[in-house]
Amino acid sequence: MKELLLEIGTEEIPAGFIPPALSNLKELVQKEFEANRIDFKGVKTLGTPRRLVLFIESVSEKQRDEEVRRIGPTRMVAFDSDGQPTKAAIGFAKGQSVPVESLEVIRTEKGEYVCAVKREAGKPILNILPQILPKIILSIPFQKSMRWAETPIRFARPIHWILGLFGGEVIPFDVGGIQSGNITYGHRFLHPEPIVVKDFKTYLQKTSEAFVIVDPAERKKKIEEEMIREGAKVSGRVLKDEELLDEVNYLVEYPKPFCGSFDDKFLQLPQEVVIHSMKEHQRYFPLMDDHGKLIPHFIFISNIVPKDEKVVVRGNERVLKARLSDASFFFQDDLKVPLEKRVEALKKVVFQAKLGTSYEKVIRFKNLALFITGRINPKLQEVVERAAFLCKADLVTGMVGEFPKLQGIVGREYARLSGEKPEVCEAIYEHYLPAFSGDRLPSSPIGDIVSIADKMDTIVGCFGVGLLPTGTADPFGLRRQALGIIRIILEKEYSLSLTELIEESGRQLKEKMERSFSEVEAEVIEFFRIRYQNYLQDKGYPFDVIEAVLSTSFDQLLDIQHRIDALREAREWSDFESIVIGFKRAMNILKGAPSRRELNPSLFSEPAEKNLHQTFIRAKERVDQHLKKRNYPSALLEMTRMKSPIDEFFDRVMVMVEDEANRNNRLALLDEIGQLFLRFADFSKLT
Repeated sequence: MKELLLEIGTEEIPAGFIPPALSNLKELVQKEFEANRIDFKGVKTLGTPRRLVLFIESVSEKQRDEEVRRIGPTRMVAFDSDGQPTKAAIGFAKGQSVPVESLEVIRTEKGEYVCAVKREAGKPILNILPQILPKIILSIPFQKSMRWAETPIRFARPIHWILGLFGGEVIPFDVGGIQSGNITYGHRFLHPEPIVVKDFKTYLQKTSEAFVIVDPAERKKKIEEEMIREGAKVSGRVLKDEELLDEVNYLVEYPKPFCGSFDDKFLQLPQEVVIHSMKEHQRYFPLMDDHGKLIPHFIFISNIVPKDEKVVVRGNERVLKARLSDASFFFQDDLKVPLEKRVEALKKVVFQAKLGTSYEKVIRFKNLALFITGRINPKLQEVVERAAFLCKADLVTGMVGEFPKLQGIVGREYARLSGEKPEVCEAIYEHYLPAFSGDRLPSSPIGDIVSIADKMDTIVGCFGVGLLPTGTADPFGLRRQALGIIRIILEKEYSLSLTELIEESGRQLKEKMERSFSEVEAEVIEFFRIRYQNYLQDKGYPFDVIEAVLSTSFDQLLDIQHRIDALREAREWSDFESIVIGFKRAMNILKGAPSRRELNPSLFSEPAEKNLHQTFIRAKERVDQHLKKRNYPSALLEMTRMKSPIDEFFDRVMVMVEDEANRNNRLALLDEIGQLFLRFADFSKLT
């Protein structure tokens, strides 16, 4: 077993491309090595903006030997009555390149067949790697790739060198005219000279000496530790932001943190505006005091060790000053017009050509929000209406025009300065939540309601004019917005009907609809059903339990969730499986039977069917009560109490008797029992 080291040296790759590229590189290698019968262990990927690195601790020096079995004609066809090979056997052996006498006879489910056994010896790994490594490199997926010069290949950025070593020996291959070798390069500016490498240990040592920290985890740790030290110099604490930290980590090869400052007059701006100006545009880290208040200092990460640190710091301070000056100008200018008066300007902002202006959208989802409020808490009508009316007004401010990601945040701050109620101000910001998978939900019912209304208007509107998401495109984020609605309803435990929400939204969108609403409604319901199903599977719910409940009904998500939770728990009961078996048996019998039948208890003659019917009557009454109270565990428990009578019925009663009246009566009994179970879930879906 020997180590394998591969490095793809490139021009600077965008930071967001690198983590998925490293993950995919690891998966591609594992898949390709397993397909080529190569034993290995200890796969690791590393990377910087200028290099993607693969290291495998141990790789076998040759492939595993392989035995391949090919099944040919039947024994009767392959050999005559004297046991001699026929032309069929001879032809099969020739086609498989094996002696005819080596053919074996094996027994299968279909009978006896002849089999050719071919044993293939494993090849030396150095004969295989030159073929599979280029394939792996060019299979790494990127959001965008490019061609350069005369090369016939595509990659995230132009490839400048390839380092490929197996046990210290160069693996000879080329990718797009770039020949592999034992050479790497250090930092572009601090150590651009070539470096000869013989193994992974010297690779890490020499790149480190050449101002390159290849390991992302080590680089990240260095950034964090040095930022803490820099911040402490001005009594500041770095504002925790993992996303920004990860991005900066893949922007540098040799991180060097510096601390800069800005005029404290900019602290008069809303704190989020200052933080956003630092993070989104400059990738700077804000510093806070012990009370969580912004201080007039920041940390930035350089990719070089400058000769004069003060020059670098002053340069970054000038850049930030310009950004904050712009923000200050827009902030002061925006305050000249009250937020409420900006709503009128939304009439000039097109939300979507077929769905009208942002003003029209606001009026639509404001009405939908009031409808939802009536279902949740009618006392909130006034504040919900106000929050919905104002929540898009900041879209026409100069601040949001310059800093689009501040929408909602700016609206909240301007609403506060306009004297709006605190709960209205917070809902203006929170109606955008959750903005991404795993994001937090609104903190109040007001934010919940406006968020659901806004998202539902977008979903129904887009479906209504044919703007459906595809496998590769979802420009309006409909999947994300549907999941947001699902999460709010479930996690906040709102008893809302999806059908009612969709129908009310459809009424608000009536003049914009270009398709039949019944068709739109069915598609939107199915769209939510798939999102909900994926949501549950991501949480580890069994697929068959989900399908069992969803196949019978899909409207009130909270009610459905309680059914699914109860069914998942009930599966662990000792006698639950027998009930499922009984239900499936009943449903199978009913499949081929006539659908029109009436239950007549006077026709029951067997004690087992009389007992089952009486048990069913008692159970149905209790199940009805439990279902009405949504006490689903108790409803399921009541169903399991029918186990013995159902077992006895199937053991002692023949359903499909010749007498038509008795047959139909027994079928009717099974149908009644089946319908009772189907009120909860389709138990035939359970595996």
